[in-house]
Amino acid sequence: MNPRTTDLITPADLTDRLAGDITPTVVDVRTPAEYEAAHIPGSINIPLPLVQQHATDLAAEFDGPVVLVCQAGTRARTAYTALALAGAEQISVLDGGVTAHTATGADVRRGRARWALERQVRLVAGGVVATSILASLRFPKARFLAGGIGAGLATAAVTDTCAMGAALSRLPYNRGGRSVTLPDAVQALRTPQATGSAAA
Repeated sequence: MNPRTTDLITPADLTDRLAGDITPTVVDVRTPAEYEAAHIPGSINIPLPLVQQHATDLAAEFDGPVVLVCQAGTRARTAYTALALAGAEQISVLDGGVTAHTATGADVRRGRARWALERQVRLVAGGVVATSILASLRFPKARFLAGGIGAGLATAAVTDTCAMGAALSRLPYNRGGRSVTLPDAVQALRTPQATGSAAA
C-alpha cells in the first residue's frame, strides 16, 4: 500500500458500508473531548498521538476494513499514513470527517458541547496575531510573533501537520477527563461493539 495515496470514502459510502454485511470498524482519531461532544455511533476513539506512537501495534489488531475519521479529515489522513507505513491494509479515510457525516443528516451521538480542535487552533492563532499586532504599536518587535504564527500556519498547510493543534490536544480540556491507553485501544478493537470507545 502506498501511504502517500489516501483511500477516501464519502459519508454516503460510509453509511452504505455500515448497513452492509461486512461493516467496517470506525476509528475516530480526535481528542477524547471532541469524541464525547459528537461521534459516529459505534466508532472507537483512539486519539491521533496514540495512533502515531503505536501504529504497528494497532495495525496488527485490525481485522477487516477500517475507516479513520476526525473532524474534517486532516488528522485521519495523518493517522492513515502512520498506519499504512506500519503495514495496515483495508484502511480508508472519511472525506470531510464528522463534519461532512453530520451534514448529510446521518446519525451522530452527541454529548457535552466542546469546540473542535481546528476551531481552537484558529482562535489561538488569530488571538496571538491580533494581540502581537496591537502590541507592536508600543513594542515594535512584537510583530515578529505574528510573523512566526503565520510561518507556522503555512508550514502546517504544506506538511499537513499542526504543531499548535498537537499542543492543544494535550490540554485537560481536550482530554475530556479521561485518557485512552494502548491496552484500552486494543481491547476496543477486539470488541468494538461492546462500548464503541477505547476509553471506558
